[in-house]
Amino acid sequence: MLSSRVSLRTSRVAAVAPRARVAQRSAPRVSAVATPAPAGEPSNNNSNKLSIVQSSRKASSIVTKTSSGDAAASEPEFLGIAKSTMMKVVPLTLMMFCILFNYTILRDTKDVLVVTAPGSGAEIIPFLKTYVNLPAAIGFAAVYARLSNFMGREQLFYTILFPFIAFFGAFAFIMYPARDFLHPTEFCVDLLEKLGPKFMGPLAILRNWTYCAFYVAAELWGSVVVSVLFWGFANQIMEVKEAKQFYPLFGLIANVALIFSGQAVRLFSAIRADLPPGVDGWGISLKGLMGMVVIGGFCVAGIYWAVNKYVLPNVPQPTTTKKKKEKLSMGIGESVTFLAKSSYVRDLATLVVAYGISINLVEVTWKSKIKAQYPDPNDYSMFMGNFSTATGTVTFMLMIISRFIFGKFGWGVAAVITPTVILLTGAVFFSLILLPGAWDPVLAALGFTPLFMAVLVGAAQNIFSKGSKYSLFDPCKEMAYIPLDEETKVKGKAAIDVICNPLGKSGGSLVQQFMIFTFGSLAASTPYLGGVLLVIVLMWLKAAASLNVQFEDLQKQRLAEAAEESTA
Repeated sequence: MLSSRVSLRTSRVAAVAPRARVAQRSAPRVSAVATPAPAGEPSNNNSNKLSIVQSSRKASSIVTKTSSGDAAASEPEFLGIAKSTMMKVVPLTLMMFCILFNYTILRDTKDVLVVTAPGSGAEIIPFLKTYVNLPAAIGFAAVYARLSNFMGREQLFYTILFPFIAFFGAFAFIMYPARDFLHPTEFCVDLLEKLGPKFMGPLAILRNWTYCAFYVAAELWGSVVVSVLFWGFANQIMEVKEAKQFYPLFGLIANVALIFSGQAVRLFSAIRADLPPGVDGWGISLKGLMGMVVIGGFCVAGIYWAVNKYVLPNVPQPTTTKKKKEKLSMGIGESVTFLAKSSYVRDLATLVVAYGISINLVEVTWKSKIKAQYPDPNDYSMFMGNFSTATGTVTFMLMIISRFIFGKFGWGVAAVITPTVILLTGAVFFSLILLPGAWDPVLAALGFTPLFMAVLVGAAQNIFSKGSKYSLFDPCKEMAYIPLDEETKVKGKAAIDVICNPLGKSGGSLVQQFMIFTFGSLAASTPYLGGVLLVIVLMWLKAAASLNVQFEDLQKQRLAEAAEESTA
């Protein structure tokens, strides 16, 4: 009986020993021999077997944790890219595609709704951005900061995403068909007659409040879903070395969405133009476009779930800079105060605000020219669809170049290209308005009217500005978050991307309102707007140079901490 037990124990040890020997090749020596039972006690074969298995698993764990260099060297690759990196890059790219596909449809649709609405025009946009969009963004940041204190990352993502999907679906299928009942048209018309035309902007917001709610939700989709949810998630799971290589690639592949979504908008515009009289073609188009937005939103949620379920448990997690947190639960006011103490975060905020002001100084004037050229909503929407397609095409090409820029010149050079592009293209646009005589030979050669030329030049300015933003500015901004500690990442993005982004746009609107009030009209204030653009871009360039130095220092500190941990 004793010999049979010994034989059985020996065979079990032999079955387990090969696994232990494999683990021992790269790990501290772990005993794989069963301990004999003390004299007078029965031999426990099951406990011996369990001890051996646990020892083998422990050895394998040590291999993973202490021999990262050997593990990385043997990690499978695809097209020269580590499998763990590829497992993160592919779903993130698909998420970005779906998010930008939705955003392009929403961006084009919101402009058509508010600019062509009854009693409205491009003049409503500065009021919307200042008095509606900015308060909504601040309110969201406050809610987000509060929710982030007691919700996990996944729960917070779904809690923010699903209300957007529900609203856009409800707008097309419930709110827009009931617009005559929901909009206080007669009240606003009577009030406008009493107050005078100077109150046209605020009253247009009240008169078309569902359209304005859609406008704000579409703007928040860009600030919240793109900047906070997607980039926040990417920054949490990607290393800096991976970001430098693949962040431009995210945009390269995802900006194909601008081409497809722009053509989708153009296609629906053409469909409703062919409908017989009496049919609400715009309502049919809205249902189709928002249906695609809802499907895209659920795709984003599904990809996010799959990454957390199947990808993250099987890939190494990035290291973050350690920082003692004095207080984990902070309100929005405390968060802003906490973040304002850092020159690093202030420079990041300056970049975002400067972009918003700069692009807005040109955009509102350009959109007023579009409405004058295309007063019909069908034609306006079709032009915006083609504009989005052109933006996606140019951005795609710039994304290819951006990988070379990041690899050859680094973060600092890439960060100053966008403000330089905005300054140069803005100078051309303002020269067309301020020095029309200089363009007469060009207009005569092309056969264009001054109005159509202004529309085309403004479109080119926006295309190249947005293209450089998507291909260079956004990746630079997101890379700057990676070396920060976890709390600054989460609340820093909420404060910067959600508040500073609309603050920049509202800042540009306030500048325009002040200029119009001071000089009497937008045309009379155009030379001064050009001067403001110059000052803002110079501040932008200075902040980018300062942030470049801090980013490099923080990255070196993070690498040093990672090296210390690996040797500990």
